Amino acid sequence: IPTLIMRSIHLMFALGLVFLIYPTFKNQDRTKIPIYDWVFFALSLSSFIYLFVEYDNIMTTRGGIPNTMDIAMSILTVLLVLEGARRVTGLILPILALIFLAYPFFSHAEFLPRIMMTREFDFGDIFGQIYTKTEGLFSTAIGASVQYIFLFILFGAFLGKSGMGQFFNDLSLALAGHRQGGPAKVAVISSAFMGSINGSAVANVVGTGAFTIPLMKKIGYEKNFAGAVEASSSIGGQILPPVMGASAFIMAETTGISYGTIALAAAIPALLFFLGSLAQVHFRAGRSNLKGIPKPDLPRIKEVLKEGGHLMIPLIALVWMLGSGVPVANTAFYTILITIAVSWLRKSTRMGLKDIITALEEGTRQSLSTIVACGVVGIIIAVVNLTSFGSTLTAAITQVGAGSLFLTLFLTMIASIILGMGLPSIPAYIITATMAAPALAEFGLPILVAHLFVFYYGIFANITPPVALASFAAAGLSGGNAMRTSFISVRLAIAGFIVPFLFVYQPALLMVDTTNVATNAVDFPMASIGSIILVSIIAIIGIVGLSAAIEGYFSTNLLVVERIILGAASLGMIIPETYSTIIGTIVVAVIFIINFYKNKKESNKVIVNI
Repeated sequence: IPTLIMRSIHLMFALGLVFLIYPTFKNQDRTKIPIYDWVFFALSLSSFIYLFVEYDNIMTTRGGIPNTMDIAMSILTVLLVLEGARRVTGLILPILALIFLAYPFFSHAEFLPRIMMTREFDFGDIFGQIYTKTEGLFSTAIGASVQYIFLFILFGAFLGKSGMGQFFNDLSLALAGHRQGGPAKVAVISSAFMGSINGSAVANVVGTGAFTIPLMKKIGYEKNFAGAVEASSSIGGQILPPVMGASAFIMAETTGISYGTIALAAAIPALLFFLGSLAQVHFRAGRSNLKGIPKPDLPRIKEVLKEGGHLMIPLIALVWMLGSGVPVANTAFYTILITIAVSWLRKSTRMGLKDIITALEEGTRQSLSTIVACGVVGIIIAVVNLTSFGSTLTAAITQVGAGSLFLTLFLTMIASIILGMGLPSIPAYIITATMAAPALAEFGLPILVAHLFVFYYGIFANITPPVALASFAAAGLSGGNAMRTSFISVRLAIAGFIVPFLFVYQPALLMVDTTNVATNAVDFPMASIGSIILVSIIAIIGIVGLSAAIEGYFSTNLLVVERIILGAASLGMIIPETYSTIIGTIVVAVIFIINFYKNKKESNKVIVNI
């Protein structure tokens, strides 16, 4: 099937389903479909039918130059996609797309800064780019959805229907439920696993949060903190190999770097992120004297593995096939079949025909928001390609960065967070990779490092105020304040905001040597084991120290002065400079030792008094 036709089938049928499933307004009667939504459905299909019928004329006879009917169909399709996106993602993404869409109409105007001025474009230039080429609505964003995203969301739905979500929850409870602040650790672990597979932070918050948030509140965690733990952990799942919410495959296609290299490079940074989250919930529990769930009330590891351990087989098969070079789309399809087959090994997980149909339905429903968002991202990509706005943004960041790598990294971080606001994780990566990553190439950073850097911050936009979709969803479940939950989510994810800077300056964290390769390199030698271990240990101590400083607790409460010194020393360890690392390590160790003996002394006093 020609690429344009294949991608248009995917987008237009998804769009048609959006108009039948999602009402125009949230409080609208959902028991019947209004006649105008049937009209929208028909118009969505007509857009694909037109491309199918006129494909040869568009590609050959008209030589890519759109006629009046092409432009009319393009405008209609853009309006349909924007309305569909408004229904499933809210107003932020359509407004962002409209701002970009307006740019080429005025990009030749003299009131614009010179750096943003372009030649004059007409309707044919703009809407032809959007509709009749694979650089607009049917760009690589929809291509990624066709090849990877939809299949892995479907895979996640089948895993959920087979009982994988419950298995992860039970396993997490068995492993960490009895420990200090156990339910919060359960939330971090289970959300990490499921978030990596299902590709949607918000869907993961809603899915696992319905179980973990009430547990956290039950043992005494404050409701905003409980929601923030779930939101930040669900975001973290998107950066966790092997699946990384399907983003690993999109990054592989975009950069030309092998999937195996990307998964390897992402492993330690992801583990450091979750170490920071676990450390903070642990220290918060210690400061508030929050105990875990009594062991008798928890499932036993042996029983959990006996009942649901077979559900790990599809994940093991997934990793094996990807490592063996099986095409990603084939791998996703095979793992769905394996999931169905494996579910029959035990009666409690067995999937019947009804379960299979339900999984297909749920997977499709879950994918609609991502597919339509990818379509809207295509409008932005069309404008970027037509006007070279990406180059303009790169030049602006580089100019303001004034030759400073750190300042350029900081500006790129801000740009990535802004560009990722209101977007599902995958479209957020596609936009930041298109517009923000090239700025880092100006400093000679390898493409792997640049893309991982913007990938982190584009995803973290889901918990960063003022538009924090994952945090807002978690607040809805916890009954907390949405903005307060968002700020706490950022605090819990502080390691994730620091780690990208760390692997730029300390590339051994990526486990591959990126120091002596070309900017566009796709093959990397393995970093030395010694350098990987050394950098990892320093990062671990620094992140644990920073987490303790943030929560004001290690073995016992920390004084304000101790927190300030500990925080500064922990950040000093992360700075890639020998003396600051040594001094920071010594200071962190001293404060930890002092705090440990302070706690021991306080405990002895309590025993004596008793």
